[in-house]
Amino acid sequence: MDEKINIVIMAGGTGTRFWPYSRNKKPKQFLDILNTGRSLLQMTYDRFLKYVTKDQIWIVSNLMYKDLISLQIPDLPSDQILLEPSKRNTGPCIAYAAHKIRKKDPNALLVITPSDHAIFKPESFLEVIQNAVDCAADSKKLLTIGIKPHRPETGYGYIQYSHSDSIAKKVKTFIEKPDIDLAKKFIDTGEFVWNAGIFILSVAAIIEAFEKHQKELTDLFAAGQKHYGTDKEASFIEKAYSHCKSISIDYAIMEKADNVFTILGDFGWSDLGSWNVLHELIEKDDNNNIIESTALLYNSKSNYIKSKKEKLLVISDLEGYLVADFDDVLLICKKDDAAKFKSFVNDVKATKGDSFI
Repeated sequence: MDEKINIVIMAGGTGTRFWPYSRNKKPKQFLDILNTGRSLLQMTYDRFLKYVTKDQIWIVSNLMYKDLISLQIPDLPSDQILLEPSKRNTGPCIAYAAHKIRKKDPNALLVITPSDHAIFKPESFLEVIQNAVDCAADSKKLLTIGIKPHRPETGYGYIQYSHSDSIAKKVKTFIEKPDIDLAKKFIDTGEFVWNAGIFILSVAAIIEAFEKHQKELTDLFAAGQKHYGTDKEASFIEKAYSHCKSISIDYAIMEKADNVFTILGDFGWSDLGSWNVLHELIEKDDNNNIIESTALLYNSKSNYIKSKKEKLLVISDLEGYLVADFDDVLLICKKDDAAKFKSFVNDVKATKGDSFI
């Protein structure tokens, strides 16, 4: 395998849409969401271990998750765990990783991936990754993976691309989560794919893009070259993060650059973005219920019932609901209300305090 390839796993999110299962102290990526015996982070790590060695894998996450990462991925060297002192979205996360990896290998190729997505056809996935790596090698292309849509989905971002015979297709535009009517039009045109948030590019190409579109941001991390890999790295990064803005890589680079391409993939991908999406993926009973608790249901269908407490739940005449009973929070709502979860969490934080988040 090409030693230039470096896998960067982004694992600093809070998984708000899976609250109250996903909490600040142990968010979604550290949970066994799919009941496989492995967390989503562990499954991501395992997937790429079939492609590269552990020396080529990096995890970027928040400092508060240092112990969780060490517990779940104990064989990853500590220098390959990049710890952010504060949450600043994916732009600074990728800038930090790119500059640190450049010190190790200025010719490195980066595969940047979320830690909390599901891939149900891993062999097909790695084939797409290899195609993207081949396209990114010795080029300045910024490549992203586009997922062939099979339904009008309002919870995903979309990529519009130019049709061509080449594997890498020129990106026309990125569009954030559309309403259902617009999503249907996207599907009908055949010019749109879901944005998987997976990027493949050379370290030189992404740093050049930062220098062109986010000069102030990249200069912060470029100044740390002499500190990366030393005992001064943590203090340098703390200072850098105190000065950098919070911005996603899409807004920072991808929507501005003119050298962005997409490679289409169909490998059983899901961003596991909500309880409703998870309900579609997990095996259900004869009444379309998922029951992950001790429960008795009467005249109830299409529900997601989950509890970690030693408690019997008796539920009658309920349809299309989420009942999530965890620790000190009980949440009951329509399971397709994913857009409301941010409001739920913000209201709880504002009125009841951080202890419930």
